Amino acid sequence: MEERRQHVRTRTYIDGNTVRKLEAAPDYRREQEKRREQEERRQKEIRRHNKHVARRNQERALRMNMGYVLFLTLAATVTALVSAVYIQLQSEVTGRMRRISALESQVAGLKADNDASLKRISTSVDLDYVKDVAINQLGMVYPEADQIDYYTIEEDDYMNQYSEIPER
Repeated sequence: MEERRQHVRTRTYIDGNTVRKLEAAPDYRREQEKRREQEERRQKEIRRHNKHVARRNQERALRMNMGYVLFLTLAATVTALVSAVYIQLQSEVTGRMRRISALESQVAGLKADNDASLKRISTSVDLDYVKDVAINQLGMVYPEADQIDYYTIEEDDYMNQYSEIPER
């Protein structure tokens, strides 16, 4: 066995008298085709599994258990009751608005009647005639300065009388 050692740029290789086995060049196309087939099989398996899972989920979704049915029934009943109460309250509010409107128009009519009556009364009384009757027939005279008592009213627009006003 003869061996030769050479150093080529810090690499050492041995060239001896042993026969090396020849290897055929790797067939990259066949490997790629195998990989592609394996990938396709894997994708088919994934799709089959996903279809199975989806079908199982659909079946589960279509099945309703008793608790879910009761929950839906309760939710629908509560919704119907709340809607009925809301409609009733809206109806009451509308009725009250109509009554308020009718009362406001009645108040406006009564004010107009009062204003008309006040105008009629104020125009029907002749103050000159009243003064003439009071002075000539009833003997009314104007007060003199010492007969007049003045009262001061502070901020109130009325006065409480706690005792009789003294006469002079």
